[in-house]
Amino acid sequence: MSDMKDGSVDGSATSASGRPSVLFLCVHNAGRSQMAAGWLQHLADGQIDVLSAGSEPAESINPSAVAAMDEVGIDLRGRAPRRWDMADLESADVVVTMGCGDTCPVLPGKRYVDWPLDDPAGQGVDAVRPIRDEIERRVRGLIVELGVEAG
Repeated sequence: MSDMKDGSVDGSATSASGRPSVLFLCVHNAGRSQMAAGWLQHLADGQIDVLSAGSEPAESINPSAVAAMDEVGIDLRGRAPRRWDMADLESADVVVTMGCGDTCPVLPGKRYVDWPLDDPAGQGVDAVRPIRDEIERRVRGLIVELGVEAG
């Protein structure tokens, strides 16, 4: 994958659970990272441990992201943005950053992937749909790289 930093992802990465673990990070943990986590949980069907967090969490998930994901049958209601902690970083085999720049933490030896995606903050559902679809495409690619069969 061309957007890979610090090595490539392969099927050998596993968390303490014996499954690969992915942490999605963005600033507010209210849009991109939540949609990515929703896609990965949906498509990997329990075969990958999924975390999402932010450096400056918002109070709630972006309603347009919730609506866009609802259109594809993925419910983000009931989720809440949260701040990342060292346990998140330590448990992740792959850390996917999404436009958080210097505010995303870097732990030496971890595999990092940067997905520069438009920020859905303040945008309507029509503008969020293409972001949602691009996240799905990238999540599907990540699943293949981790050696997991998508559902």
